[in-house]
Amino acid sequence: MPDLTALDRAVLDRTARDRTARDRTYRWVIRLCRVLFRALGLRIEVSGVEHLPSTGPVVVAANHSSFLDFMFVGLAAVQRGRLVRFMAKESVFRSRLSGPLMRAMAHVPVDRAHGELAARQALRALRAGEAVGVYPEATIGRAFVVKDAEDFRRGAAYLALATGAPLVPVAHWGIHRIFTVDRRYSLRRGKAVEVVVGAPLVPLPGEDADALTLRLHDRLRVMVDELVERYPQPPTDPARAWWWPATLGGAAPALVDARVLDVAAVRRVDARR
Repeated sequence: MPDLTALDRAVLDRTARDRTARDRTYRWVIRLCRVLFRALGLRIEVSGVEHLPSTGPVVVAANHSSFLDFMFVGLAAVQRGRLVRFMAKESVFRSRLSGPLMRAMAHVPVDRAHGELAARQALRALRAGEAVGVYPEATIGRAFVVKDAEDFRRGAAYLALATGAPLVPVAHWGIHRIFTVDRRYSLRRGKAVEVVVGAPLVPLPGEDADALTLRLHDRLRVMVDELVERYPQPPTDPARAWWWPATLGGAAPALVDARVLDVAAVRRVDARR
């Protein structure tokens, strides 16, 4: 290895200090999350963590149904000794409460009008050996099943193809019962939450981001559907359960109706900006 100059050593030392500080903050937040989980008496089951590489760059792609998704997806990664840097909407970073924490943990802000900036930051993180978390559905879905393929973003596939990082699907279900859009929340104890880490998707010869995204969509849809089918706390009266999928007789909107609601919600947010 060539001799390092004083400037090189200073840069490396500062990088190491910065990483130590942000990881310390991240682990402090993890401890707070675990206190919250215990307070709510959540019945959390995590499986498939062996599919997540314990070192090196990795793109984690998860479904999006709650404001708390990142806590549980991150929990699976922690069991492999990883801290995921999530790509999250820029407004979260502007909040006086969450903004300082998001920045301190080195998460990646995403501005829909300038997505290339977030992509560059995510690429830098991956090339530094980090785990980057992406929500291909972009916004929380109100149907509580995976959105249609046409609503899936290509970002996760693009990052994986650009860096050679494994693309690992992570499915979860039950988190939306705690806190989700439209002021839906419940502090009732004992809710079941399941998180499953799937086997990495390996790009096929000549496969582009569109094709890989479609495979990711199909894998996540199957994984989430399986979680719903075996959910240990189905509602006694599905037709009155706002959190139960319409495909199973629940009161959640069907995918086509949920899409209309999701688009309208995004427009309202954009109008306030």
